Amino acid sequence: MTAQSIIVILIVGAIGGWLAGLIMKGGGFGLLGNIVMGIVGAFVAGLVLPAIGLNIGGGLLGAIVNATIGAVIVIFLIRLVKRV
Repeated sequence: MTAQSIIVILIVGAIGGWLAGLIMKGGGFGLLGNIVMGIVGAFVAGLVLPAIGLNIGGGLLGAIVNATIGAVIVIFLIRLVKRV
């Protein structure tokens, strides 16, 4: 893995986590939290979306959308567990 690909992963993670925080009315999680949430979200979306038959597409925009959708799923599940 090159330094450039690591930087792209971090940027996509930060944007995806920040967007998910806005969508879920959490206001974001700070820079490091957004990066982690976006990367975890991208992983979750990579597992969940194909299983339900959704394909967002490729490229940078597709990666950001995937990370955002996955992070929204993760935030929803965390809030669900915290409520119980």
